[in-house]
Amino acid sequence: MGQAVKVLQLFKTLHRTRQQVFKNDTRALEARIKINEEFKSNKSETSPKKIEELMKIGSDVELLLRTSVIQGIHTDHNTLKLVPRKDLLVENVPYCDKPTQKQ
Repeated sequence: MGQAVKVLQLFKTLHRTRQQVFKNDTRALEARIKINEEFKSNKSETSPKKIEELMKIGSDVELLLRTSVIQGIHTDHNTLKLVPRKDLLVENVPYCDKPTQKQ
């Protein structure tokens, strides 16, 4: 797959992730502007090494957004309601009173 196609895929993936992570948050959805600016500012980059480095940064940002960001909504003056996405909710490891020793 060509490098230009990979860059376009990353661009689209970042925008899809942004829409999922910041759903119903108009202020946070403005991250669209920052994504577009970053891609536009590096549009003329020709060095394959630099392009790979930028792609790695973009992929890391997408992974971080997808796996670590939880929305919070102010409900009262001192209250925040967390709105986790279903893909972030995972089962916890069962509690064990007597943990086994690692060998």
